[in-house]
Amino acid sequence: MDPQQLWDLQVMQDKIICLPKTIQPSQNHSSLPNASHTIDTSTPLPPPPPSASPATVEMKGRKTDLDLQQYSFINQICYEKALHWYAKYFPYLVLIHTLIFMLCSNFWFKFPGSSSKIEHFISILGKCFDSPWTTRALSEVSGEDSEEKDNRKNTLQKASFPSQTPTDTTLVKSQSLKSIPEKFVVDKTSAGALDKKEGEQAKALFEKVKKFRMHVEEGDILYSMYVRQTVLKVLKFLIIIGYNSALVPKVQFTVSCDIDIQDMTGYKHFSCNHTMAHLFSKLSFCYLCFVSIYGLTCLYTLYWLFYRSLKEYSFEYVRQETGIDDIPDVKNDFAFLLHMIDQYDPLYSKRFAVFLSEVSENKLKQLNLNNEWTVDKLRQKLQMNAQNRLELPLIMLSGLPDTVFEITELQSLKLEIIQNVMIPATIAQLSNLQELSLHQCSVKIHSAALSFLKENLKILSVKFDDFRELPPWMYSLRNLEELYLYGSLGHDISRNITLESLRDLKNLKVLLLKSNIPKIPQAVVDVSSHLQKMYIHNNGTKLVMLNNLKKMVNLTELELVHCDLERIPHAIFSLLSLQELDLKENNLKSIEEIVSFQHLRKLTVLKLWHNSITYIPEHIKKLTSLERLTFSYNKIEVLPSHLFLCNKIRHLDLSFNDIRFIPPEIGVLQSLQYFSITSNKVESLPDELYFCKKLKTLKIGKNNLSILSPKIGNLAFLTFLEVKGNQFEVLPPELGDCRALKRSGFIVEDALFETLPSDIREQMKAE
Repeated sequence: MDPQQLWDLQVMQDKIICLPKTIQPSQNHSSLPNASHTIDTSTPLPPPPPSASPATVEMKGRKTDLDLQQYSFINQICYEKALHWYAKYFPYLVLIHTLIFMLCSNFWFKFPGSSSKIEHFISILGKCFDSPWTTRALSEVSGEDSEEKDNRKNTLQKASFPSQTPTDTTLVKSQSLKSIPEKFVVDKTSAGALDKKEGEQAKALFEKVKKFRMHVEEGDILYSMYVRQTVLKVLKFLIIIGYNSALVPKVQFTVSCDIDIQDMTGYKHFSCNHTMAHLFSKLSFCYLCFVSIYGLTCLYTLYWLFYRSLKEYSFEYVRQETGIDDIPDVKNDFAFLLHMIDQYDPLYSKRFAVFLSEVSENKLKQLNLNNEWTVDKLRQKLQMNAQNRLELPLIMLSGLPDTVFEITELQSLKLEIIQNVMIPATIAQLSNLQELSLHQCSVKIHSAALSFLKENLKILSVKFDDFRELPPWMYSLRNLEELYLYGSLGHDISRNITLESLRDLKNLKVLLLKSNIPKIPQAVVDVSSHLQKMYIHNNGTKLVMLNNLKKMVNLTELELVHCDLERIPHAIFSLLSLQELDLKENNLKSIEEIVSFQHLRKLTVLKLWHNSITYIPEHIKKLTSLERLTFSYNKIEVLPSHLFLCNKIRHLDLSFNDIRFIPPEIGVLQSLQYFSITSNKVESLPDELYFCKKLKTLKIGKNNLSILSPKIGNLAFLTFLEVKGNQFEVLPPELGDCRALKRSGFIVEDALFETLPSDIREQMKAE
């Protein structure tokens, strides 16, 4: 290879090029070899430049024939020994610093605890921004009248001035950046009704936003990671600027190198050229410039982080601008993410805020509800209730459809297990509405709707779990005539002021309390002057202090059910207007006080069923006004004959007792239409029973009867006969004389029915 080519190759491969230093004449040359020798005879050293100073002495070395290897060796030794470490490793330092900056900036995008939140937020944010429901919700705001808009705009401008003053740097709660109204132009054509699919998608978005907010607001991992990585980058920036500024001068083009290898080369002092020094020097200054710019950005970010609290985000401006007043302020990571997105475009936060509003969610639910429950679909659910009113029952819906108020013939509206019911002013369209039932519903009412109900509502039924759920507006229904309350009122109801307002219901005639009250509330006593019917179902709680009943002088019906009464309350005997009394499911064993009922001249119905009564006292004969008497589900064994002196009785129920014998005096009851001795121990029926020719219902099933008298044919009005569960072998053909009796009203074993003649069977089967 040509010597010049070898020299060029050496220069290209080595990071540093070293040559022996020249020696001045005054120096001691005793140690130098003969001037005629060179370092290598095979390859002469480059000739000295023509302009070399005559004062220098020609360098001479020892001949070894290893010129290229010697130079390579010297270059490597001097590169490691004489060259400053910064000049050697500058490219690697730049690479390491860059990797650290990249790691600090991107770590939270890769860490599972933070990246999942960021990705989920970006996904939801994009869907909320593009959702047709967002456009519709904001378009309703844009449809306000211009005067209201101008007032709001002026208010916003006044509110924005303090935030623009440079001296106002103390922020208790960080407010969102102002959204840019110019960017949002409502397309009226696209803001129409949503189709079913779009409505369901918007509904799903509300659920996603709600769950995301609940999850993200719990912690501040995103905020903490961002602060820490920013602080780390600032520190890294300061370190880089500091040590690079100090070490950049160390990158020199020429360096001196002393190597003790005279025995090998004949030289000790070398002058070396760092081939990349000039490039590294320029690059280091550029690198410092770039790092400075990046560092200043990090410093600004740090200032932005601590200038105001990014863990709190206020939608105050959005609330004022959109009119959606219930958009909640958020905190922690949720607030931080919104602050971050504001740096890109505040319009995203504004459109996202729509899905944080409960009012907006309710509007969407209402829209979907109206689309699902059309007027025609609601009409299919209309039915007649027990009071013969046209009723619409709605159970477990997400709300109250507005289409309900288009059924103008509706008389009764029954809502059950429906949350967030809003009764709008359009209820005034239901001019025939008289009855409203609210069973486990949370209800709010428009002021105009309340005015309508005050004038028109006659019957209100409320079922609740806690007395605090009672609608407060019910006390203002001045024309209310019937009030039914189902739920726990608590043992301290006597001191509960929520029922005190009952005294304002001047037209209240019927009151039902199905609860667990220990005594009759004073509020009920206050309406006693016009109360006509009162029903207390106490669910087994003992009812005491019943003297207040005496004040209810106009009471015509009284039910004290499951009140754990052991005796008939004496206060009842003062109710001279009482017509019906029901003491079901108590603990009555003796009813000797029944004689006092003779003073109640208007008492026609007495129900003492589901008790523990063992006998009926003879004093019952004095209750001559009785028409309906019920002793079922007791422990009565003997019927006194005096019972049948109450000759006005039309309905007598003695079922589910231990009665063995029916006195023949029963024939005195010529007005008897209903007689039941089901589930007793009766072995025979007196023939006098069949003198009660007005009997329509006769229940004698589940006894020990073996013969059914042919005289049963005398009961021409009989429409219902129960004989199943006895010991009959045949049925008398005289049953054919009971022309009103049909097979559907004849409760008997099929085999026993077949003992009747075929023509009678056909007669009964014919409807």
